[in-house]
Amino acid sequence: MPLLKSLRRRTGVSWRLLIKELGAFGIVGGVCFVIDIGLFQLFYAHLGWGAVTAKLVSTLISMTVAYFAHRYWSFSHRARTGVRREYLLFAVINGFTLLLGLAIVALVRYPLGQDGALVLQIANIGSIALGTVIRYLCYRRWVFPAAEPTTPDRSTETV
Repeated sequence: MPLLKSLRRRTGVSWRLLIKELGAFGIVGGVCFVIDIGLFQLFYAHLGWGAVTAKLVSTLISMTVAYFAHRYWSFSHRARTGVRREYLLFAVINGFTLLLGLAIVALVRYPLGQDGALVLQIANIGSIALGTVIRYLCYRRWVFPAAEPTTPDRSTETV
């Protein structure tokens, strides 16, 4: 287990905490994916909303659920920097990864000229996987940063 010991030395994170974080991240992502798909179906197919409106609202709701689930479960052990700041960064990161996914699918479809459903679905899944890795790393780094180590206040010590 030298790799795990090296990870802890370099990052200060135990492998158990990392497994908990990754597991929770995956579960939240899966649940929010189902919420997004289910709400889109409800809004579009059953309530008669427009497709774009239905997708916008279902995405905003599932993204908000994901933010709170990550804040209070996946990354609950990390620093708190304020809901407004965290949610704004969370939304920006999600927007960026959405645009990245669209760009990958568009690149495969148009400049590369691929129109087969299987090829486009592979591009879609690849973009989702890449976006997931980017989101996880960005959430850890910027949205839910590691707590600063506390150091003793030397100003109150007597010399």
